[in-house]
Amino acid sequence: MEAEKWGRRIRAYRKLKGYTQESFAKNLHISVSVLGEVERGNRVPSDDLVQLIVQELNISVEELVPPE
Repeated sequence: MEAEKWGRRIRAYRKLKGYTQESFAKNLHISVSVLGEVERGNRVPSDDLVQLIVQELNISVEELVPPE
């Protein structure tokens, strides 16, 4: 369940900022398949990946963290 919440929020912010999955994954230096797994809720992003995502999206970790 937690992975799904992370995935939905990451996908929403990515789309809001105008990234495709391909361009976003390339900027994060991860594969599109890893990003897809995270966005589908099949994988919880690591702390390191969360840091890369918030830096690339220019948002805070608090904005990205799913609400309880």
